[in-house]
Amino acid sequence: MTTQLEAAKKGKSTVLLRKTASLEGVSSAQLLKNLAAGKAVIPNNNRRTLRKPCAIGGGLRTKINANIGTSTDKIDLKKETAKLELAVRLGADAVMDLSEGGDLRYIRKKLLEKCPVPFGTVPVYEMAAIADKRSGDPLKFNADDMLAVLESQARDGVDFFTIHAGVTRENVGLLKKRPRILPVVSRGGAILFAWMHLHRRQNLFLENFDKILEIAYNYDITLSLGDGLRPGSILDATDAAQIGELKTLAELAARARRRNVQVMIEGPGHVPLNDIARNVRLQKKICRGAPFYVLGPLVTDIAAGYDHISGAIGGAVAAANGADFLCYVTPAEHLRHPGLEDVREGVVASKIAAHAADIAKGLPGALIPDKRISRARARMDWKTQLQLALDPEKAAAYRKSSLPGISEVCTMCGKYCSIRLVKRCLK
Repeated sequence: MTTQLEAAKKGKSTVLLRKTASLEGVSSAQLLKNLAAGKAVIPNNNRRTLRKPCAIGGGLRTKINANIGTSTDKIDLKKETAKLELAVRLGADAVMDLSEGGDLRYIRKKLLEKCPVPFGTVPVYEMAAIADKRSGDPLKFNADDMLAVLESQARDGVDFFTIHAGVTRENVGLLKKRPRILPVVSRGGAILFAWMHLHRRQNLFLENFDKILEIAYNYDITLSLGDGLRPGSILDATDAAQIGELKTLAELAARARRRNVQVMIEGPGHVPLNDIARNVRLQKKICRGAPFYVLGPLVTDIAAGYDHISGAIGGAVAAANGADFLCYVTPAEHLRHPGLEDVREGVVASKIAAHAADIAKGLPGALIPDKRISRARARMDWKTQLQLALDPEKAAAYRKSSLPGISEVCTMCGKYCSIRLVKRCLK
């Protein structure tokens, strides 16, 4: 079976590509060109038909991802399903299942049944969970275990994998040459770091990368090459270990493209505001324009409880400078397993960042929603304003709580409403 990348290289426009181009509001020819060049991806397992496919990459609307999933302390499939449904309703373009607790395959399959958008996983979590259940040690897994997990998840329909193949012995060695405040904060990166230390071995994802590519090719799974050495403090940003890993990921991305496997690159992390643009430009240059998937980035380390705001600020700057895919950050980041309201706040903050960046990039049509809601405000058309809001439910709740009855104005300005005053004068 031909992958989307393979077809694009041959100049063939598939049904999926044409559908995605239509949804994106771009020409099939342009999307085909970017896909063939490795500058865009369409994550969609060939065993699954997505109701809401999307493309990620250059010249496209900035996409956002919402993370859900159980932890070892919080296992409730009903709640995770509710998070998925809320995230998609609020406009998440993709969802990742980061489950660690419970029957992981059962949870994944149930979430996949409900998910109309691209669905990603971090396979090393399941590898560690299986090893822990089998031996009591989450680090007692091997290459066969890894390949079995990847094959199982691929058969289930997972659309994109985060693969931490850049946490190599060489790149880990750079941490010793220049110590960090927080050496490794990526959960997947830490598992690989500890596994390598325990077994005195090279990263098993790296050692078996060709076999991983074979699975990804067979199911047309997009590889998201994970930044296991991303900085966890703005004081650690853009150091030798981060750049060393990025160079490794660039080499692996080239190998993936040659095998006709779609690939994107994951990025930091915690990065000071003034260094974000440089990080994005560096990734685009080193990785030859591969789609860039960033966590945040968070622009300060002191926003506990408000990290969704820190992440939205960083995400807007990153996307305005060329990042393509924003992973949301919730208010619960660094503090607890996120709840339903955390998911709401995280998705909306990330959507704001993505939309603001699309306006800054001059993306065709980006200003249309703003024009529509501004005109509704000029008419004092509250119904339309609420419908056009990113979170209509929250906007409506605020409006309803503002006054006991229906009013032309809101309680912020009351009878001194600027719009009404000027409207009367202009009449």
